[in-house]
Amino acid sequence: MTLSAQAEQAAKPGWRHYFNRQMLICVSLGFSSGLPLFILYNLLSAWLKVEGVDLKAIGLFALVGFPYTWKFVWSPLMDRFQFPLLGRRRGWMLVTQAALLAAVAGLGFLSPKTELTAIVFLCGVVAFLSASQDIVIDAYRRELLSDQQQGSGTAVFVNAYKFSTLVPGSLSLILSDFLSWQLVFIITALFMLPGILTTLLISEPRIYGVPPKNLREAVVLPFKEFITRRGWSHALLILAFIFLYKLGDSMATSLATPFYIDLGFSRTQIGLIAKNAGLWASLAGGILGAVWLEKTGVNRGLWIFGVLQALAILGFAILAKTGMSTWMLGAVIGMEAFSVGLGTAAFTGYIATTTDPRYTATQFALFTSLAAVPRTFFNAATGYIVAQTGWFTFFILCFVLALPGMMLLPKIAPWREK
Repeated sequence: MTLSAQAEQAAKPGWRHYFNRQMLICVSLGFSSGLPLFILYNLLSAWLKVEGVDLKAIGLFALVGFPYTWKFVWSPLMDRFQFPLLGRRRGWMLVTQAALLAAVAGLGFLSPKTELTAIVFLCGVVAFLSASQDIVIDAYRRELLSDQQQGSGTAVFVNAYKFSTLVPGSLSLILSDFLSWQLVFIITALFMLPGILTTLLISEPRIYGVPPKNLREAVVLPFKEFITRRGWSHALLILAFIFLYKLGDSMATSLATPFYIDLGFSRTQIGLIAKNAGLWASLAGGILGAVWLEKTGVNRGLWIFGVLQALAILGFAILAKTGMSTWMLGAVIGMEAFSVGLGTAAFTGYIATTTDPRYTATQFALFTSLAAVPRTFFNAATGYIVAQTGWFTFFILCFVLALPGMMLLPKIAPWREK
């Protein structure tokens, strides 16, 4: 099939537009991309909490996500160099995915009571490998999808990304009530295998322009293009928006599992409710997100989904007042999985359309690195904030912090502009 025929088929509406090879690849790679992050932010926090680690120390574990904020530093290497036989994108994907499987499994062989320093180090390795995998998967997805597919493809990818939280946030928690933590981490790590298999089966994406001939071109040209595109002021406005848009919900969900445990829920209860409420909400979000973004465009998606993800934060505040209510926990988890996933889909779609396809890996890494700053540095303080304010006030604060990003939308993504 020619490129023009592919573009024509991609532009056609209907179910074939959402259920095709490209979308299936987005599902598998989205799951593989999200799994390591949610292991660090869901399973790890539950493990440390159960083993008696102080809540303030658990909050500080957010700092192991430091590589997510600096991945643009080594992203030019992934634009410049490639592996024999596998190619540029597939080679980097396979190496990072295989290393992640080994590193996550290795966590289970350590004890939080006697080897906390080693756990911090290995979590840092997992974060570095995960950030590196994100660089190349983001680049691959941007190059795989046509401009018409970016919104729907990103929605499918992001909701598969969110769907992966059911493994460390549900299945692994349930298993931890019956199996040793060593087996739990090994089983969790094996969920990297679908991504590895996908990497082996797919082909390299289309190359836009000429790949950088040396490291200088790989480093300088992507930043130069972004700054000169519409000037310094607009570039800074884009960076401010990327920093602020997900700040509130990122902080609100960083200690979700310890919050549920503090309310009195068992790990099995949390796992089962997350499985049922989160599963169907994620599936609904994936389907509706793809359709909505296709119909409304990324700009309006940022407005609509931004409001929904802010309202989801208030659900946590209500749960903090309600206390141990099973149906309320299900509602909060479902709302979070549905609305925050949609907000992330629109946000990532915006980043994709802002990226020049000639410099995919480096520019995408720059934008997503900035988006990860709140998750890493602000989330590190969440344990201390909760200790001072309590859960209800903390979630109200998170809601307030979600508003500045929304206030930039008239400049960044005007409602009437497709």
